[in-house]
Amino acid sequence: MHTSRRTVLAAAIAAAAAAGTGAAASPALAAPAGHAPGAAPRGHAPGRPADRLVDNAFWAGRHDWRTGTSRGVRTLAGRRPALAIADAAGTTDYADPHTGTTATWEYATWTAPVHRSSVSATEIIAHWNAETPAGTWLQVELKGRYSDGTDTPWYVMGRWTAGDGDGDIRRTSVDGQADGRSSISTDTFALDDESGTLRVVSYQLRLTLYRRPGTRLTPAVYRIGAMASAVPARFTVATSTPGLARELRVPSYSQDIHKGQYPQYDNGGEAWCSPTSTSMVLGYWGHGPSKAETAWVDPSYADPQVDNAARYTYDYQYEGCGNWPFNAAYAASHGLSAAVTRLGSLNDIETLVGAGIPVITSQSFLASELTGAGYGTSGHLMAIVGFTADGDVIAHDPASEDDAAVRNVYKRSEFETIWLRTKRHNASGGVSSGSGGVVYVYWPPRPTGTQERALRSFGLL
Repeated sequence: MHTSRRTVLAAAIAAAAAAGTGAAASPALAAPAGHAPGAAPRGHAPGRPADRLVDNAFWAGRHDWRTGTSRGVRTLAGRRPALAIADAAGTTDYADPHTGTTATWEYATWTAPVHRSSVSATEIIAHWNAETPAGTWLQVELKGRYSDGTDTPWYVMGRWTAGDGDGDIRRTSVDGQADGRSSISTDTFALDDESGTLRVVSYQLRLTLYRRPGTRLTPAVYRIGAMASAVPARFTVATSTPGLARELRVPSYSQDIHKGQYPQYDNGGEAWCSPTSTSMVLGYWGHGPSKAETAWVDPSYADPQVDNAARYTYDYQYEGCGNWPFNAAYAASHGLSAAVTRLGSLNDIETLVGAGIPVITSQSFLASELTGAGYGTSGHLMAIVGFTADGDVIAHDPASEDDAAVRNVYKRSEFETIWLRTKRHNASGGVSSGSGGVVYVYWPPRPTGTQERALRSFGLL
């Protein structure tokens, strides 16, 4: 479980306004001039009902990399062509707020062409798939164009590395980014007033790759993309008609058995729902950390892959393991493709499960709103692995006392509401936010034909 990003958004906006703070700038880099039209990215799939609310776009592969603007990058050949540093564009100093150290880094950049979203968006979440050897890291930024023709600043959407050893920065989101009309809450760009007429109609992503000076090390970025959405404010949703009865054989891991483990990574237990869910789906695909990679975990702890995922998804600014793109990036660093998006109904999850792809969902609810859960939460992740003959949801819910208790069946109507709504009444009687259908989707680099069709139908491939 994790605190909902939108419940802390107002405080972040107020703090930024009081300090007169804008977006954090990319070190030593000037923003590209203007918003010139560019080649369309892959992603958006016209015709689906969900596309009226969600636009997925991504860049991956040689053709896509050529559509952007490069400074010091090259494309690595292979089955998964990747952006990498060629000859660095320059050097810059980075003062790591979480280690207190300042170091000099070489950098190179790739800026995506402008993407005009198929929806006029109120929120945008970026994601990336990459490898970062020790001594390298990357930064992802976003700049949007408002519907009134003006631009946002360049917002930092994440500073990421797969490791946390000597010579690495600490993975971090960046607080205090705002321009008076939009702001960043951990991993999510959002308009401050989603009920108004202002929207974001297009955006650019900028990727900056960093390495220690004088080395030939480099990050390798296989994919970068974003999900733009305009999900309306809603407390309830209509229940979809069941269309699938199937259950995938996904491993069962409990977060609760890790309670009190590694306080430096948010203390295990209820704080580890996201890395626990990610570990279950990695295990389903036969991917994940090796025994050597989990050798640092206390050998008395069960499911050390969960501890590993918590450590390497931990956001040092957020002080938790629930950063959505960081979880997707962790999965991708273990050989999968990964994206963060929103889906429109349980029928959409049925499409993916029917293709053999489990889905990780984000939801919040009171204990009385989800029969059989036995708890309430301001934000929780679980893996959806199938559907019963009656259409109810088979969830591997990590908020369970042990691994054997992880498989749960939840009522379709209740689950669909707590996952898709954007507003909810909390335990104190006030109004809090909901995820609006956020999911993680992980799939193998060589999906089957059925999996390809399912992923393409949502603009993910």
